[in-house]
Amino acid sequence: MLPGAIFQPDGTTRFRVWAPAVERIALRILAPCEGESPAAPPCPARLVPLDDVGAGYHEIAVQGAGPGTRYFFRLDDRVDRPDPASRFQPVGVHGPSQVVRSDFEWTDGEWRGVARQDLVIYEVHVGTFTPGGTFGDMIARLDTLVRLGVTAIELMPVAQFPGGRNWGYDGVHPYAPQNSYGGPEGLKSLIDACHSRRLAVILDVVYNHLGPEGNYLAEFGPYLSDRHRTAWGAAINFDGPDSDAVCDFFIGNALYWIDEFHVDGFRLDATHAIHDQTAQPFLRRLTEAVHQRSERLGRHILVVAENNANDPRIVTDARQGGLGFDGQVLDDFQRSLHALLTRERAGYYSDFGTVADFSKAATEGFVLTGQHSKYRRRLWGAPGADVPGNRLIAYAQNHDTVGNRPGGQRLGRLVSFEELKLAAAATILSRCVPMLLMGEEYDEPAGFHYFISHLDAGLVDAVRAVRLRQFAAHGWQDMDLDPQSPQTFEQSRLALFDAHTGHHAVLWRCYQELIRLRKAFPVIREQSQPKTATLACGDRGLVVRTYETKSESVCLLLNFDGGPQTYSLPSHVDRRWSLAFNSASTRWSGPDVDEPLRSDAVVLSPKSCAMCVSR
Repeated sequence: MLPGAIFQPDGTTRFRVWAPAVERIALRILAPCEGESPAAPPCPARLVPLDDVGAGYHEIAVQGAGPGTRYFFRLDDRVDRPDPASRFQPVGVHGPSQVVRSDFEWTDGEWRGVARQDLVIYEVHVGTFTPGGTFGDMIARLDTLVRLGVTAIELMPVAQFPGGRNWGYDGVHPYAPQNSYGGPEGLKSLIDACHSRRLAVILDVVYNHLGPEGNYLAEFGPYLSDRHRTAWGAAINFDGPDSDAVCDFFIGNALYWIDEFHVDGFRLDATHAIHDQTAQPFLRRLTEAVHQRSERLGRHILVVAENNANDPRIVTDARQGGLGFDGQVLDDFQRSLHALLTRERAGYYSDFGTVADFSKAATEGFVLTGQHSKYRRRLWGAPGADVPGNRLIAYAQNHDTVGNRPGGQRLGRLVSFEELKLAAAATILSRCVPMLLMGEEYDEPAGFHYFISHLDAGLVDAVRAVRLRQFAAHGWQDMDLDPQSPQTFEQSRLALFDAHTGHHAVLWRCYQELIRLRKAFPVIREQSQPKTATLACGDRGLVVRTYETKSESVCLLLNFDGGPQTYSLPSHVDRRWSLAFNSASTRWSGPDVDEPLRSDAVVLSPKSCAMCVSR
């Protein structure tokens, strides 16, 4: 039975909360004149004691507290706090919770989701994706994404966070969609609109920590751990005393997003920071619960892990001792590609930089597979060559790699236009599931910065100090823009989403064509282990991947060298090769006039990609 305020068919609202840390808990129903702001003057209110129903749970069913009712929980007759499982925080993290309707006129009854191998993911930050920054504003842009060819959008965290400017990883109300984005109704409308366009919706959720501001959970019970800490503060209590109820709270949260909002999957933030020593770990229980719900509903619902440990057990079936995730984010792909293109070697890029590194990432997944890591200063990773490509998420840039550098620099500010097209082809025509960062498909000129809007001045200073330390570790001297400044947020908004001119329009069409080719040749996304050849020229050179079936061959050639490269394609008795794509073509504003395919040999321009097919 889920916690929170749930409006019942009989007209009552059932309030349920896990609060073993308090002796008495009452529901404080606010009068209509209250709750407009945290500083609003008190009005006559209704206090209703909750019943202790055992195991730390308290519950009551109340008449006359339907949708729109705002309320607090009063703890031990001394303080009023929002509901830990609030469905809506209309005035922010410190204000009252609000009862909402669960009914919605869904139109997606025939929707069955998107299979893992068919995913092309587009990462979105709701607040900066449109001028208005709401779920509703996003709907007008969905048709453009459909024309581009993406099949899923991944929303950066939308659980209620402090203020209106945040990446979302400081959320403190896991069940409440952000008020400034449009709340529960806005999110449902967006997801329904996505499904009507055959777009899946993946939700980025944070189960490793909670934000510091507005985090009142410890006053209710041991939701947090005093045994473990993360880089962001106290860890969530998944393996200590009373942790069963905490696990249920977060597993219930995932199922709530599925049942109430029809989401198609989750990206779990920083699962390596989830501390759990139990024999039946929380993450395994979570993936099993989601997969059971997926089977019951008859639609694809995926669970993807962000995890930097390079551990294939993340995506190993739970029956074989793994955690059972459907996929994991492949950081080694981005790091090896970025280091190869930019020659950056600071911070986590210090372990990468050669064409052989990228070739290994593109073919086997993990680059660090048990060898010594310069960045970690110890052995790191395990072999992952047996992990299927459709269980790995490859990307050239994401919110972290862009937002956690000075100026929020996107890849287009660091490399040439030819290298941008090369990076796009390397990612989209990968054996892995490709993920794009909003705006990369047309080289968005606006940066994507780190931004917050905390009310606590001391917390703001602490965030600035942490950012300076992180930047220093990469050899950067300052953080450039102030995270707390509204201008930092405004400068992160997309400026050219409808890019119709210049190289922006050319690049958009190039991305569209690459996605079309990925869909047109299923062998690319279905063959887990392509044949790979690496022709190195120092730390650069040519990477060749060949995907083959009895009736079809696809050869992808990626030239990272500053000079031309020639490659002889394997001959077939009954088939000839044809050129399907050349990033250096004048069609894509490249330098080539002639086609690079001459007989069965390909002559590639510097920093270019060609795709040849044989049928």
